[in-house]
Amino acid sequence: MVFKRRDQRPWLQIVAEVLWPRGGWSRAFQYVQHRLRRLPGTPEQIARGIFAGVLVSFSPFFGLHFILAGIIAKIMRGSILASLLATFIGNPLTYVPIAVISLQTGHFLLGSSPRSEVDESVFAKFGGAAGDLWHNFIAIFTPERAHWDELAVFGRDVFWPWLVGGIIPGTLCGLLCYYLSVPVIRAYQKRRAAKLRKKMDKLERQAKAAD
Repeated sequence: MVFKRRDQRPWLQIVAEVLWPRGGWSRAFQYVQHRLRRLPGTPEQIARGIFAGVLVSFSPFFGLHFILAGIIAKIMRGSILASLLATFIGNPLTYVPIAVISLQTGHFLLGSSPRSEVDESVFAKFGGAAGDLWHNFIAIFTPERAHWDELAVFGRDVFWPWLVGGIIPGTLCGLLCYYLSVPVIRAYQKRRAAKLRKKMDKLERQAKAAD
């Protein structure tokens, strides 16, 4: 295949680079910021895409962030590519604060309370739900009975509060990113257009001199 890597990376290296990209998260963030500025479209279209990506990053739909961000961006007539890049705000360095803020907000809005410290219990409940899913998958092909207890706890204590609670901070963070990115992208596009015009004028002068 044309785009297949010649050197196959070990799976441990792949996991390590997901948790800590080459060059560090600072360089990765700078790359995403650079790509966002160079995207086609008006500043408002790109910013609406950024809003969609940031909003989705506060949802518990892990594995579906790209799809949901693209759908929301399309509905808002924003840049789909910008929405995909903006989901970068949800990364291993931000998952814990996003989880804590979303869960605490969700429990407050629902009038419930977490059974233990949010940041200490959420990963355990994710693990329990994953264990139930794996057991139930195996049960399809074996005489084992399906288990739903951990999934029920996860849905009640994590997924539903996270889904409800992530809307407010996700919207606020998305709006902040929207209003910050519009002037930055507009200034970048104007500067880039000015450089392009300057380059074209120089080429025209060179062509006239050659004639």
